[in-house]
Amino acid sequence: MSPEPHVADSHDLIRVQGARVNNLKDVSVEIPKRRLTLFTGVSGSGKSSLVFGTIAAESQRMINETYSAFLQGFMPTLARPEVDVLDGLTTAIIIDQERMGANARSTVGTATDANAMLRILFSRLGDPHIGSPQAYSFNVASISGAGAVSIERAGQTIKERRSFSITGGMCPRCEGRGSVTDIDLTALYDDTKSLNDGALTIPGYSMDGWYGRIFSGCGFFDPDKPIKRFTKRELNDLLYKEPTKIKVEGINLTYEGLIPKIQKSMLSKDVDSLQPHIRAFVERAVTFTTCPECDGTRLSEAARSSKIKGLNIADACAMQISDLADWLRKLKEPSVAPLLTSLRHTLDSFVEIGLGYLSLERPSGTLSGGEAQRIKMIRHLGSSLTDVTYVFDEPTIGLHPHDIQRMNNLLRQLRDKGNTVLVVEHKPEAIAIADHVVDLGPRAGTEGGEVVFEGTVEGLRASGTLTGRHLDDRATLKPSVRKPTGVLEVRGADTNNLQDVDVDIPLGVLMVLTGVAGSGKSSLIQGSVAGREGVVTVDQSGIRGSRRSNPATYTGLLEPIRKAFAKANGVKPALFSANSEGACPNCNGAGVVYTDLGVMATVATVCEVCEGKRFMAEVLEYTLGGKDISEVLSMSVTEAEAFFGAGEARTPAAHAILARLADVGLGYLSLGQPLTTLSGGERQRVKLATRMAEKGGVYILDEPTTGLHLADVEQLLGLLDRLVDSGKSVIVIEHHQAVMAHADWIIDLGPGAGHDGGRIVFEGTPADLVADRSTLTGQHLAEYVGA
Repeated sequence: MSPEPHVADSHDLIRVQGARVNNLKDVSVEIPKRRLTLFTGVSGSGKSSLVFGTIAAESQRMINETYSAFLQGFMPTLARPEVDVLDGLTTAIIIDQERMGANARSTVGTATDANAMLRILFSRLGDPHIGSPQAYSFNVASISGAGAVSIERAGQTIKERRSFSITGGMCPRCEGRGSVTDIDLTALYDDTKSLNDGALTIPGYSMDGWYGRIFSGCGFFDPDKPIKRFTKRELNDLLYKEPTKIKVEGINLTYEGLIPKIQKSMLSKDVDSLQPHIRAFVERAVTFTTCPECDGTRLSEAARSSKIKGLNIADACAMQISDLADWLRKLKEPSVAPLLTSLRHTLDSFVEIGLGYLSLERPSGTLSGGEAQRIKMIRHLGSSLTDVTYVFDEPTIGLHPHDIQRMNNLLRQLRDKGNTVLVVEHKPEAIAIADHVVDLGPRAGTEGGEVVFEGTVEGLRASGTLTGRHLDDRATLKPSVRKPTGVLEVRGADTNNLQDVDVDIPLGVLMVLTGVAGSGKSSLIQGSVAGREGVVTVDQSGIRGSRRSNPATYTGLLEPIRKAFAKANGVKPALFSANSEGACPNCNGAGVVYTDLGVMATVATVCEVCEGKRFMAEVLEYTLGGKDISEVLSMSVTEAEAFFGAGEARTPAAHAILARLADVGLGYLSLGQPLTTLSGGERQRVKLATRMAEKGGVYILDEPTTGLHLADVEQLLGLLDRLVDSGKSVIVIEHHQAVMAHADWIIDLGPGAGHDGGRIVFEGTPADLVADRSTLTGQHLAEYVGA
């Protein structure tokens, strides 16, 4: 007789009962442990709410609770998700699509600890020896100082002289940034005017607020005198003066020159992370040039002089990672053997995951969402932890069909070590390897949030759900393609790994740019096409939005709506903004009141004064077409499109924006839904709808299928066709084979990644690419369309 199974082996399911996070409708589901489970469903159906918002969030919260209250005070506080029962959880490791922080000092090497290990290696083996690992860091400045210190010893106070010095590797000229900034003074002020007449043209520097008081009361110059009549000293005080304590109207303040102030508030941040109007100012006023002292390496002369076998640390960081890994294999130094083993393992993980084409000096803000996600995976490859839950958010983003195979193998490896792997995914190639599938739907937003299928991939195919029906969809090549109306010439493109590329990009057609990850697609577009006149770029950068932002504020839709309400009721528009004069005074227009409980999660309760409507009671008495402003904001895009399209509430400006939101497939979103509750695919489409309004003849879309279900891709293709038919040129950087098959013209970059790529390996129609089959893309596309 076989022995009774041990009771400890009976907990092999993660049980979720009654989950109600975001749009989930009392979802109950059982997920097998130590298996690969895929969550599918249209964008906005509740996949992330179930996987990230419920299972992973509760696991993280419970782990955080094992620490002392003192430590928890330094951690993000997480509220318990709205769910009745969560059973059988294991430690969750989340690998999401959040792009890496766009800090000017963050590089691939600093984000993955590879730089830290390299610095130790150079401090041990570098010749000449220049100091500790800090001496090789571009984030540590060299400082020295001396002075008297008082020490209490045996009841007596003794003064001693002490000195200290820290040797850092930061280049003193550019402060470790690799580039120096030149500021165009004409972009800061109009020298024919005085300060009081509004000479300053820097965003946020108006004479009405505190800046006005400081400039008027500092006494360093006359605010009524035109700037061009300032003496040398006055101009120097305005532009460069060190922080100085002053007293204005009895208040102690600090005065600082314009240039150091701008450097601290705007230039020390990554340009991409700034608000649009400030970014426009910085791009207009500031030119970034490579630092002449360190040649862009960010390191001091001493750090560059110390070498191992003829290479300094800057050379090592500039090498392609696959080459650096080969160089390290040749180093045989028993004194640092454990360090070399660990560093080689990290670099080999880069290569294994398909990122061997990067270099360690690459700024982390320039990585795509897919690259950032794979860099986060590097820490977990080869980890000896088992019985962990790994949670992935679309790991195939930014991957060529050739690379998806590799990613599938990695997911299987993690599972085979005894881990539970949960993946949110849309690509059929990735869904095919699942042991268990949970399909959410039936649609998105309020029409989703239910489990419509649980079981095997075969069962999903036969289930008749939206995902099941589209799983075997294969796009076919178009019988005829459009003819170009002109060309956009690119000559001698050599950004990053491009190898002197000459190409003519056809206009007036749907053009798809493809190639394996790292072959140079983004380099070609951003380096040679994006900045041109009439070109509108919709990239993958995330939407930054607080819980006060919603689709209506982000798309600019609220502006015409407020004006329509104000005109109909004879009052001012500011009353119809929950962030301005119309806000409920109790909750400041948030609709909820937050109670901070220190180390415990913040409690949010619906405001009892406005009942969550966010506006003052008197504002809600004003109506337009029989609806008050809070009722309009709770409408879906589809309802609002009909409401503002005809009748008393007809507002053409609002109707045009709503039509674009419906065009990109967001008809189900409500106008006042906080941006923080939208899924990644939904945010990308809100951004697409907003940028489509810009005047331009050429649209560049960077992977618009990110986060899109197979059924939504059809709608996207219809939208791209409508754009082209209206006379626009559309350039799409894409790996999705349905988009490739639908193109009029394809340009394929390759053949490999990094220095093995950067060349054009094919240009022509999709039919020619399939017939040719000479490139990786051609082989996969031929297989996909069944040619």
